[in-house]
Formats: sequence, C-alpha cells, structure tokens
Amino acid sequence: MRLILDDGTELEGVSFGANRAVRGEVVFNTGMSGYVETLTDPSYRGQILVMTYPSIGNYGVPGDRCAQSIAGPFESSRIQVQGLIVQSYSESFSHHRAQRSLGDWLKSQGIPGICRIDTRFLTRHLREAGTMPGHLLQDCGPHSLASSATAVDMTTEVFRQVAPATTHRYEGGRQTVLLVDVGAKDNIVRSLLDRGVSVLRAPWHADLLSYWPEVDGVLIGNGPGDPANLWELTDQVKEMLRRADKPVFGICLGNQILALAAGAKTFKLPYGHRGLNQPVQDLLTRRSFITSQNHGYAVDNDTLPHGWEPWFVNINDGTNEGIRSRRQPFFGVQFHPEATPGPTDTAYLFDDFVNQL
Repeated sequence: MRLILDDGTELEGVSFGANRAVRGEVVFNTGMSGYVETLTDPSYRGQILVMTYPSIGNYGVPGDRCAQSIAGPFESSRIQVQGLIVQSYSESFSHHRAQRSLGDWLKSQGIPGICRIDTRFLTRHLREAGTMPGHLLQDCGPHSLASSATAVDMTTEVFRQVAPATTHRYEGGRQTVLLVDVGAKDNIVRSLLDRGVSVLRAPWHADLLSYWPEVDGVLIGNGPGDPANLWELTDQVKEMLRRADKPVFGICLGNQILALAAGAKTFKLPYGHRGLNQPVQDLLTRRSFITSQNHGYAVDNDTLPHGWEPWFVNINDGTNEGIRSRRQPFFGVQFHPEATPGPTDTAYLFDDFVNQL
C-alpha cells in the first residue's frame, strides 16, 4: 500500500486494514494512547489520520456497543477517519476489555490502514508544508486509480454525515441542555448526564429555536470541516444570542460557530492542533492547562466585536483557544473539556456551565 500526497510525496508501507483506496486530508495526532476514542471522533470525518506515537494497536479494541448506546470508550457509533497511518502496528494485543485487534476493527468497517511508514518524517513534512490532501492506494493499481478513491465532500455534506438523523433525549435531571450536534462526541453527553442534567441532542440542521422554550441552556458541540460552511447554523445561533436569556456554551467547532454568530471571523491553521498534550492559558486567571484538541480552524482575535474578548490562548502558537462575552453568559473553548482518555484538567467548565442554567 502507498500513501501519495498531493505535492507528490510518496511513501510505501504495509496494509493492515480494509483493501480499498481512499482520499482525504492527511493530518497528524500527537496522542500516545486513545486510538479507539480518536478514530471514532466525528471531527476526523473525511481525514486520513497519522498517529505520531510509534506503536499502535497493543491494547486492542473493545467489542461493539449496543444500538443507541453512548457507552465509552467510543465517541460515536463507527470509525470516522478515512484511513489510518502508523509506524509500527501491533497485531497482538492485551487488555481485559479487548475483543479484537485494531486491524480487524478497521476491516470490519471498510477503513484502510497502513503501517511501516516513517511517521516522524511524514509529521515533519506536514508541519513544514501544511496539511494537504492525499491518497491511500493499493500496490496493485497505478496512480491513475487515485481518481476512483473514495472521498468525503468537506463542504456541507460532511456536516450532514456526522449529525444524527433525529432528535434524542437523555434523561438525567430536572434541567435540560440542548446539545447542537454537528458531530458531537458522545462524552459531551456523558459529561452533562454526570452533572445531573437532561440532554436534548438535536441535529444542527433542525429548527433549534423550536426547542428554546423547553431547554435551560445550549451547548454547541464539536464537528469536522470549515465553520464558514455552516451559515445555516450560524444564523440560528445569532438569534439565540439576540434573545440573551439562556447560557450558550461552544466546544471546538462550537466555539467557532459562536464566534461567527457574534460577528467575528475564522481562519485555517497551517497544520491544526490534534493531540492530548496541547497547552493553553486562561487569560483571566493566568492559570495554564494541558488539553485535548482536534481542530484545523481558529477564531481570529482581531475580529471579535465589542463586548467579546479572548478567553484562552494556545501557549505554543498564540492562537485563540476560547472566547467569552463580557455581558452575557455566552462562552466557548477550542479544546475538549470532555476529553477521554484525558487530560481532564478543564472538566470544571461543565460545572461552570451547569451552574449557570
């Protein structure tokens, strides 16, 4: 199997997943563990994922969960990535919850995987040249077969692929949070239920304002793609902010949608922030945290309107990691306070949100 980037870079490896050709944006994740959670994160929809940690697969994969379940460690009902690239794949696994190998899991869902790739070289190349589209191709086919590789439309179609078909309610307490699902991770639901509130999980393209009378607050979840393509959702969030009578909290893509609704702009990062070790600083308290992140876009601080301010900053590159309104209970963070397997340094943000309902 071969990886061929759009700039002509070609790397050859060994297949350990499904036998099919795919195309997607090639991105890297710096996490040392958590590949089950990462591969099922809907924010990776349409992307070919490079794991920078050299050995992957050693603890296997749990068995499938029941239909409609939101049980961990899975973050959604299926693998979301287009393909997986690792350096050293471990076919043998050892974990008390494991029921199958990573390779068998990939094959069962039609996801190609390639190993024996120099992921250090590949990561350095993506850092210097920026993330870019590429193909995973079988050795038996010429380069011309790249035109038939499966790809995901990364405009509006990708958002509909990761959103639920219908609205679902999870009972957890007297108060109710409307979770706007653009590919929200299941642990966002679990985090809210753990804090004694019910969750009304609705697809982003639903008439969200029709639920306004029955909810106490709104959480806009994470998801894939360019937030500028979600103008329909942004218009609905603008109306929520105009009503100004309930707290609105954005996570990852939700932070960007909140910023667009407020009147700010977003931009694409050269290679994004993806991993479990991203440092951020709270600009109000000056306290620093290690966070889990998965995004390729960021809010432009210079475009935030009057009454809004940056809340968190990425210590590595100075980009925005959160925004807040100075007057109303509207706030968002670019990182994931619900992160599993961790870090959980910023889980307190759910407590702060629930306390404002």
